Amino acid sequence: MHTNDLRRLAGRLMMIRLFGTELDAATADFIRANRIRGACLFRQNMTDAAQLTRFTGDLKDVMGDDVLIALDQEGGAVVRALWVPPPPSAMALGAAGDAALARDVGAAVARAIRAMGFNWNFAPVLDLNNNPQNPVIAERSFGADPDQATALALAWMAGSESEGVACCVKHFPGHGDTHVDSHRDLPTVDKPLSELERFEFAPFRTAAPHAPAVMTAHIVYPALDADHPATMSRAILSDLLRTQWGYEGVIITDGMDMHAIAHRYRAGDAAVNALVAGADMVMAIGNRDTQEETVDAIAAAIADGRLPLEGVHARLERLDRLARAHPAGAVPTTTDAADRALMAQAWRRALTARGNPQRPAPRAKVRLVARQDVVSDGVSEAGVPAGAIAAMLGQLFDVELVTFADAETFDWGALPDDGRFTILASTSRRRYGPHARATWTPDLHLALWNPYQALDFAAPALLTYGFAPPALDAVRAWLAGDIEATGRCPVPGF
Repeated sequence: MHTNDLRRLAGRLMMIRLFGTELDAATADFIRANRIRGACLFRQNMTDAAQLTRFTGDLKDVMGDDVLIALDQEGGAVVRALWVPPPPSAMALGAAGDAALARDVGAAVARAIRAMGFNWNFAPVLDLNNNPQNPVIAERSFGADPDQATALALAWMAGSESEGVACCVKHFPGHGDTHVDSHRDLPTVDKPLSELERFEFAPFRTAAPHAPAVMTAHIVYPALDADHPATMSRAILSDLLRTQWGYEGVIITDGMDMHAIAHRYRAGDAAVNALVAGADMVMAIGNRDTQEETVDAIAAAIADGRLPLEGVHARLERLDRLARAHPAGAVPTTTDAADRALMAQAWRRALTARGNPQRPAPRAKVRLVARQDVVSDGVSEAGVPAGAIAAMLGQLFDVELVTFADAETFDWGALPDDGRFTILASTSRRRYGPHARATWTPDLHLALWNPYQALDFAAPALLTYGFAPPALDAVRAWLAGDIEATGRCPVPGF
């Protein structure tokens, strides 16, 4: 087979990251030359709905009708399009505990992104979060109970499917019980197979017949394969998922530029290893050089038989089937106002009280303490600025704002004991360290992101599972006495 033909086969097995907010000529040429059919867009590719719709339309024009255009629009902190109705995080839906609500939210998310030309959403997360120290999943999980989490995820998926957007469950076979973020390093989940089957595997095994696609985890599971992360493990992708569970959908890798992979393997080798293990599509979201290297490596593996043609065509058929069932192309929505109301209701129903929190009296003197910075961690969007929380509280109280740069070096003892009602607002996913925990206790803790932060202080808390504007609106309504906090945190310890 000619080299160009091999590269065009290789390109069909790749999803690439793009640069900028429009399709430049060089990228279009690269896509055409290699018949790339997949693109994943991130926040830096987006400015507004009109721009993004043009961008996805241009991608469809150059990639063809069987294009797969994806993003991470999970809800909560992991959203890419910020102007659409803001969906609650998975754990917020877990706290509400209503499968019908989860289905409605999944459908509304799909309507919003399909209106901008997307046909694949890398959601929902099926990881069961039972580890309070997990640095990257936390509120992205529906909870810790396999049955409840799976029921909510299936409902969310059904809603998305009803609106023509494919889901992709992740991170198979489970990222919930890790102390390490695979964007930063390679985690290991060292549990007996019986425990993995009872817990981590359970949602994926139940959801597999209904999931159009599964995303792999860059994690080592020694009980199954001590030498390879799941993304490159034949024992996990082929023997377990395909053969034992009979999964017939698409298997796509997580981003191959994540440090768990990129710090250990060359880009081309990593891509080939994943495909040989059983993946259908490699998410080559590095720079153009690594994308070129990935095309070359996959083409070489087809040429020398490491990726037999019969298997390549089976992969292409699965990808084609996914694209045919979920055609790309913008489908305008007329439900924006109703979907915003739905999201606001969902955020309110998630609101959770811990430790009998008390409301300050109307117009009371309040001291708000919050982080200075709310930068993105590369996975999630940036949190809510302290000033926005102060403005919200200022509608009800006389607010003094105090900010800190680092909770472990901040002089908590310097906060005056002057009778002001003290409110700590937690606006990052990062847990508090021993200095902060041992030094100070607020009157009320607003855990506006990671619910596990509520365990760091012996203080009454209000948990939102996210910081979108309707989450803050729900907090304001509770503080005003307009609503009660009826959610129930779906993980142990609360």
